[in-house]
Amino acid sequence: DDRHVCLTEAVARRSPFSKLTLSRGKHVDMSSDKEFAGRIAVVTGGGSGIGEAICHVLAEKGARVVVADINVEAAERVSRSLPGDQGHLSVEVDVGESASVERLFNVVGEHCGCTPVSIIVNNAAIGTSFAPIQDSSEEDFDHVIKTNLKGTFLVSRAGIRRMLDARVKNAAIVIVSSITAKSGMKGLASYVASKAGVLGSTKSMALDVAGSGIRCNAVLPGFTVTPMSDHLTEEEKKQLTANIPLSRPAQPREVAHVVAFLCGPQSSYMVGTMVEVSGGAVL
Repeated sequence: DDRHVCLTEAVARRSPFSKLTLSRGKHVDMSSDKEFAGRIAVVTGGGSGIGEAICHVLAEKGARVVVADINVEAAERVSRSLPGDQGHLSVEVDVGESASVERLFNVVGEHCGCTPVSIIVNNAAIGTSFAPIQDSSEEDFDHVIKTNLKGTFLVSRAGIRRMLDARVKNAAIVIVSSITAKSGMKGLASYVASKAGVLGSTKSMALDVAGSGIRCNAVLPGFTVTPMSDHLTEEEKKQLTANIPLSRPAQPREVAHVVAFLCGPQSSYMVGTMVEVSGGAVL
């Protein structure tokens, strides 16, 4: 099937983070809503969960989506499943490594021609096992902070530099944080610290670049059904759901549609905003 073209690029001295897939995806009718037609969207952590749902919603709305994930097989699977004939890409990336992030944007530039990236969704994140602070390891803390907080910084910095160079207007950067950044959560000090950190970073970035036509906002999902939640016991899931007025977890697409809203023209006057998608968990 020539709709799927697999490529391996010798980028940055044949780095292990250079493999990508170019996919023209499934053909569906999206004529009713193509608000992102002609735009390039980079979604980190796009290989599963909320990130996968974000990729699908943006593609349905006409964007050419770059599925970026440390798991290249998952990224390839998602890119091939996306609707439309925009030529979606999958690229392997370790968001916590600056060289890997630079390669990501270089590869995108090579394959998207003169069209600059105008949408970035910082979704890549890792969780950690529940443990009180006295039993938490420094290694786990460093790993979570490197991926969730440093990764958001590196991807945003690299993307913003290219947006400014290309004089992109009406660009959007969305950071996927967590409702726990506001409420805290017992046994998750490292994870909550990382997600609270990206909220402060979002506000500072918003102040830095709003005047250049780049809007930065954040989404704070609550308990959502994703692979990251699979490690929870049934009792833990029951406890998390008990604190939600809607009495259920979110589905990934419920979060993805809010992300798409923040990327689009309907949110053109929203800057540095923190949008909760938590079913009322912290009311």
